[in-house]
Amino acid sequence: MNQIMIGLLLVMAAGMFAHGLWKSRKHHHHYQGIGHKHGGSVLSVDYYAYASHMRKWNATFKVIFSMICLLLCLIFNNIYVSLAVILIMGYMAVVIGGLEFDHYISMMMIPIVFLLFGSAAIAVGFSWDPIGEYNLSVFGLFYIYCSKASLWKAAGLIFKALGAVSALYMMTLTTPLSELIVVLRKAHLPKVIIELMNMIYRYIFIMLDTHSRMKNSAESRLGYVDFRTSCYSFGQVASNLLIVSLKRGTDYYNALESRCYNGDLMFLEEEKPMKKTQVVGAAAVVALLIVIKLGA
Repeated sequence: MNQIMIGLLLVMAAGMFAHGLWKSRKHHHHYQGIGHKHGGSVLSVDYYAYASHMRKWNATFKVIFSMICLLLCLIFNNIYVSLAVILIMGYMAVVIGGLEFDHYISMMMIPIVFLLFGSAAIAVGFSWDPIGEYNLSVFGLFYIYCSKASLWKAAGLIFKALGAVSALYMMTLTTPLSELIVVLRKAHLPKVIIELMNMIYRYIFIMLDTHSRMKNSAESRLGYVDFRTSCYSFGQVASNLLIVSLKRGTDYYNALESRCYNGDLMFLEEEKPMKKTQVVGAAAVVALLIVIKLGA
């Protein structure tokens, strides 16, 4: 049965890759000049969301679908379901949404590195004696050991977390924050949580932009010419970052008040009706995940 599941996932991956290759040759669309960079390395997610081909999809539909896939990935706790969710969500964000593959992979590398280090404690153990199916002596003092069960458990945890993350990535990379806030309001989430979420999200990029400007200023004055100077410049940037960011945050708040801000952020809502093909496709994905779970 495991071989059947692996074969099914390989067929899915091959089909998605072929469709993505065909679509890229047909449209030849790239995100040149769209990604907004802070300091040359940090990309604003909102710019990808506004440029996504899935932006015209109904925001409520995308949020509900991604949440259903996330919950199924966590509840089923099956490595094959997790792999299917990762493939489907990546396919939607890259092939259907039009996001460049290297950008998507660079964003996925952040949770991957974190999960690899975090799951090492589950897969690997230490002992004074050579136990477990696999063990390695360290200078003859102690042994590092692991077993097939621990490796399989760690792999399941990694893929389950990546499946949940990929579902959230699909939602955030194809849906602008303003539309997500509208969906949360329709869900009757407390107003204070929505306001704080929006303010914190915006403030993160204020701090990133401030750091980028200060770092570029230090580099133009040879502030990173050697290790000692780099440490000094880093300390200066870090000590001034909070103060300058608070000042810029105050300026942004004053700009809001000058536009009659009364504590309630209002966004223009665009009518985006759900299409039958999208609903049918989502239902087919959910059914496929259930079949994989029952067949595993």
